[in-house]
Formats: sequence, C-alpha cells, structure tokens
Amino acid sequence: MADFFWYFFLYSFVGFLFEVVYARATHSPKQDRKCLYLLPLCPVYGLGAVLILLLPPAVRDNPLLLLPAAAVLCTAAEYLMGLFYEKAARVPFWDYSHLPHNLGGRVCLRFTLLWGVLAVAVAFLLHPFVAQLVPQIPRAITLFAALLFLADALLSLTLLRRTRSAEVLRWYAHLRRPAHTRRTEL
Repeated sequence: MADFFWYFFLYSFVGFLFEVVYARATHSPKQDRKCLYLLPLCPVYGLGAVLILLLPPAVRDNPLLLLPAAAVLCTAAEYLMGLFYEKAARVPFWDYSHLPHNLGGRVCLRFTLLWGVLAVAVAFLLHPFVAQLVPQIPRAITLFAALLFLADALLSLTLLRRTRSAEVLRWYAHLRRPAHTRRTEL
C-alpha cells in the first residue's frame, strides 16, 4: 500500500512539472498550476497513474493495449477530479468548453489522446526507475509524507471552499513583486 501512496505522490509531482512546462510552452495566461496550498502536486496525475498501475500486466506491458486503456482511465480520472473540484472545493481548475469534443468542459478528445501517449511514455521510460526507487523509501518518511499530504489537502479544500477561487493557493505571489514596486532603503 505504501508503494501506491508514493506512486500517487511522485506522479502528482511529475504532473505538476508537466503542467508548468505545458503552461509556459503554450503561453497560457495561467502559468501557475498548483492544486494544493503547500505541496507542488497535481493529484489528477497521481490518480491516473495509480489507475494505470492497477491494470493487469498483460495490458500494462503492451503499448498497443496500454495506450487506449490509459487514455480512458486518465480521462475518467480527469473527469472525476474536475467534478470533485467543482462540487467539493467549489472551484473549477480547468475548462475545456472552448475545445471541440468536450464533455461538460471537464474532458476533451484532444487531451484524452495526449493522456494515452503520455501514459505509454511514462510507463516505459520513467516507471521502471520509479518502481526501483519507491521500495527503498523508509516507512517513517512515508508516514510523514502521507500526513503532510492529508493536512495540505484538507487545508487546501477548506481555503478553496471559503474563497471559491484557486488564487488562494498562490499565497507566495506577493513575494515576487517587480523591482520597481519595492521600497528602496537608503
């Protein structure tokens, strides 16, 4: 069970990095893709990864079977997480309404295809390394990380529900003021 926690945690972090790179590469107005108050994680990626890892080995080990299975599972994870954010947190984190072939703005065909391709790349290029690393993580660190994640998730959910804005997760934004707005000390 601890291994699956770490898979969720690590792939949530990898997903966060992917989101930041994607936002910068596409010049998205929303450059910051945080989903939690403190930790740089996007849980939708962790959920998608865990669902893929629960597939039977015959599917996981065959790229031609993994691609469509992962596309469907990751799209389901994205839909469910989008619904969760909207209903439980009262904040939408993404909206694909402007893209063709979308379902309620929560998922769309373009990203379904991307999730399948990305999952195959991760499964065959990154996961062998991750699968060797995870069992070496001490249990004490696992407990600490799980408690930290749980505390951050509860704090984030509370703040999101209270403010109804994902901007609350950008607590550090005021720390990066442009130089011309800072006071000059003599």
